[in-house]
Amino acid sequence: MAEQLAFDWPRQDRMGADTFFVSEANAEAHALVTMPAAWPESKLALSGPRGAGKTHLARLFADRNGAPVLNAPDIDPAAPLPDGPLVIEDGDRLPQSAQEWLFHTHNHMRARALPLLLTGQTPPNRWPITLPDLASRLSATTCVAIADPDERLLDAVLMKQFQDRQIAPTPEAVTLLRKHIDRSFQGAIEAVAALDRAAMDERRAVNRALVQRIMDIAPRSG
Repeated sequence: MAEQLAFDWPRQDRMGADTFFVSEANAEAHALVTMPAAWPESKLALSGPRGAGKTHLARLFADRNGAPVLNAPDIDPAAPLPDGPLVIEDGDRLPQSAQEWLFHTHNHMRARALPLLLTGQTPPNRWPITLPDLASRLSATTCVAIADPDERLLDAVLMKQFQDRQIAPTPEAVTLLRKHIDRSFQGAIEAVAALDRAAMDERRAVNRALVQRIMDIAPRSG
């Protein structure tokens, strides 16, 4: 069977429940995010490195609860207070100009028992918040972290990265990549991105030879 060539198709980030892979590394986070009734004071902070699945989990919560998703760096300080569940992504990048808005939003939602989900690469007590009252409230937020990926989750992340980029790697390529990848979420993202760029530039399939070259793997002797 001929190897499938890589084409420059638009990337499709699949965020449905059927594409979220649950393993030991993210099981606690998945359970908590999907049970907002169990959140103390109706708020939860989800932390983890880039590529860990925070956005995917946040979208699952948003879809199930009809919650808008705001990116913290883009928050309008003059925006009205929410009247339902809310997701704020990248809270660790909240600009100083939006801190008072988040302070009032936090108090407004807590008083009405409206679920508030916050995400960031670090827990809220490490965010650069300069408004003392907001810092104290965020630091008291229940936080759940996505742990470093176990082998099963890393495999799932790799395959999702390929699927989102509409790439069908050969089985031999995937086997070789698993053995030599930096075993982290960022490692999986960067490896697939490098293979995607090379495959598009050269109009070739993601096969064992390409993985071997891009990952700088010495060929087997004999």
